[in-house]
Amino acid sequence: MAIKPNDRHDWLLENALVFLFIVIFALTYKSFIFSKLSMTLIFLFLCLHEVGAHYTYAEVPYNIWTQEIFGKPLNSALGWERNHFDRFAHFLYGLLLAYPVREVFLRIANVRGFWGYFFPIDITMSTSMIFELFEWVAAELFGGDLGVAYLGTQGDVWDAHKDMLLASIGAVIAMTITIAVNMCLRNDFAREWINSLKVKIHQPLGENEIKRLWRKRKK
Repeated sequence: MAIKPNDRHDWLLENALVFLFIVIFALTYKSFIFSKLSMTLIFLFLCLHEVGAHYTYAEVPYNIWTQEIFGKPLNSALGWERNHFDRFAHFLYGLLLAYPVREVFLRIANVRGFWGYFFPIDITMSTSMIFELFEWVAAELFGGDLGVAYLGTQGDVWDAHKDMLLASIGAVIAMTITIAVNMCLRNDFAREWINSLKVKIHQPLGENEIKRLWRKRKK
């Protein structure tokens, strides 16, 4: 996908976060090895992303592909007017990456029960928002055709909102499937869920915790 992309500058911009991810992944590989399931999900999403980066997301020729395979463009069959590859990618961002995020939370933060399903959805939603802000800043900095190609809004003023919604829906579906599997396979599912919602520290924090730490510091 790096060979003769439609727009080399857009390709580099689209892959900036991928390069960063690869560096982090390489540095932490020995201390944190993802499961084969998580690795497969990450790999599938990155493959999809590289297709979008190669053509630019607004110009992925899926209509030509479906025309060749099925004899009819996908947009014509579904009554679409815009290129929806970017929408599909945002949906799969939530669907495919929510589980690897869950694995990180379980194995590093040691979250359990309800929080093990809530935080992956929360992270998907927040990172989707951060990415939309990143797109906005990049478009403002580079401007021109590169900024338009990177944003890929295709004239839709609600593009960012729809992208975030689709990523959130994908994450909710992924965690719903995960919940269903765990309910079937784990006898302690209900007990862990209930325990995760119980109050662990009964004393208020805030100003009380500040006073406690201050007294401890003065000793």
